[in-house]
Amino acid sequence: MPEPAGRIRELVRTGRFADALQMFRASDPATQRPDGLLLAATAATRLGELAEARTLAETAAAGFRARGDRDGSMRTFNLLGVIGIEQGRLHESDPALRTALGLAQELSDSQLAARASNNLASLMHLRGRAAEALSLYRAALVAYQRLGDRRGTAETFHNLGLVFRQMESWADAESAAEEALRHSEIVGEASLLALVLTGRAEIRVDQGSLQLAEADLDRGLRLAEEAGDELTIAEAQRIKAMAAVRRGDFTAALAPAEAAHGAAVKAGAVLLSADAAAVLALALRGLERFDEAEQRRAEAVEGYRTLGAEHLIAKFERGWRE
Repeated sequence: MPEPAGRIRELVRTGRFADALQMFRASDPATQRPDGLLLAATAATRLGELAEARTLAETAAAGFRARGDRDGSMRTFNLLGVIGIEQGRLHESDPALRTALGLAQELSDSQLAARASNNLASLMHLRGRAAEALSLYRAALVAYQRLGDRRGTAETFHNLGLVFRQMESWADAESAAEEALRHSEIVGEASLLALVLTGRAEIRVDQGSLQLAEADLDRGLRLAEEAGDELTIAEAQRIKAMAAVRRGDFTAALAPAEAAHGAAVKAGAVLLSADAAAVLALALRGLERFDEAEQRRAEAVEGYRTLGAEHLIAKFERGWRE
């Protein structure tokens, strides 16, 4: 692999995704081998550049396939599964992740098997299949802990917190969020810290601990901006708007809700777009802008329906009525 790819790998490893993608774009196209394409696709995914990420990953997949590289194909299928979840292309995401998991088991790659299990669990969570999600997350967690992979451990605890939040198992959700933060503090990567802080903040908003939630969000936003992680910035803005709605301050909720919605739509992140449209609808209704509120409400419902997330529609509609 040419030297620039080695530098890109180190930038991705340390969470400097914007620098990694910029270096890739400036490199000689003639030297852009599948490994480098996959690294650039990973960076683009973390930056919310999902269309570019998919193109890069699909090109990498073709390259790995042409040279019979099963390890490269395994890693690329896993990333394509992640991109599919973000873009709401679940019919593509599911087989990609199952292929990645199968290859990982054949190649005895415990770390990639854990990643694929983690990502497949996120897909089950999105579909409202909490028991399956918990089983897969726990299997991934055991593998990450056995490997001493703190980043994977932090991400999986974060994801467990999201499932427990959905189940309203508050003590479990808080415990998982605390463990996610503990491990991510040791890793010290800005984008990872931002992710887990926003996750803990959302749990705190649901419980009414708004001051603590907003402290997490302020720190998470600073870290996400430092990392150039546009999707986590948008997620933090969405949760900030949720906190303002919970306080009844609809004016304060409007700007972050609009910012989150705009960024999610631009990135093509279907779930985040629907979630942001939902909180934006609540803010607009609170401001008595009823026609606009109904438009965003319909958009949220349609987004959830596209994902097959009927449980999210039911939850949103309950909140809308209340």
